Amino acid sequence: MKASGFHYARPSSVEEACALLAEYGGDARILAGGQSMFATLNLRLSAPALLIDINRIESLKGIVVAEDGSYVRIGALVRHAETAASIEVARHLPLIAMAMRHVAHPAVRNRGTTCGSLALADPSAEMPACAVTLDALLILQSRDGGVRQVPAVDYFFGLYETARRDDEMLVEVLYPSCLEDEVCGFDELSRRHGDFAMVGVAARASFNEGVISNLRLTTFATDPRPILSEAAAALAEGQAWSEALGEAVAEAAVAELNPDENHFGSPAVKRLQARAMIRRVLSSTFNVPRQPAATIGVTHG
Repeated sequence: MKASGFHYARPSSVEEACALLAEYGGDARILAGGQSMFATLNLRLSAPALLIDINRIESLKGIVVAEDGSYVRIGALVRHAETAASIEVARHLPLIAMAMRHVAHPAVRNRGTTCGSLALADPSAEMPACAVTLDALLILQSRDGGVRQVPAVDYFFGLYETARRDDEMLVEVLYPSCLEDEVCGFDELSRRHGDFAMVGVAARASFNEGVISNLRLTTFATDPRPILSEAAAALAEGQAWSEALGEAVAEAAVAELNPDENHFGSPAVKRLQARAMIRRVLSSTFNVPRQPAATIGVTHG
């Protein structure tokens, strides 16, 4: 099957792209990497009147660290491969570096974009879970509404549903940098390495002298959106790490899930897998000796 007919535009500025979005509204789609889009077009699951190719917009390229090192900006045209190879990402965003090892396959990473994964909001994808865990800010722009910032925890509504309006485009994401006393962990279960996750877990926390604080634990691929566990954070706050604590945190986090049954398994199976994965991620994160933030991402996860 081939895509139905559509118009094609290749703007050279964000303003021009936003003007086209304002004109076409829900009948337009943004094209960056196109790794998911072309599949839906060819299967006629999507039939936009206009494709807006943003690949000529220079301002959407690049990974930039703030002068004070407090955050990392990843532009809408940064490919997964560029993110995975970035020394600055490994140094300041070790969680992203860990997750990138699981993202798709080389051909997809070479074209697919890190922001495109957030815009699509597939619940089995790694980048939405990382954005929620890191408390990232997604920067949206439109012709009439200007620029607005949406916290990642408020951005994902459900299966392919987000806070982005039809006349808006995602132009960049701002990720807070990992602090010196913070540790991160990531792992997922998939049928083949690089396939979409069946269940996955991302974690970030402060860890001083064996005591946990500010835990952000996100489970993904079980529910229609990444689930940040408030119960896990409350249970772990101020506690010394132990395997027993890991068991309790996993139980609390799984209780907040509401999995759907699909070809990957029943809700009971998904809860079982999530519980085991959470225990594994917490154990690998808190049992590893403290190391500088610059090397955390390549030593465990």
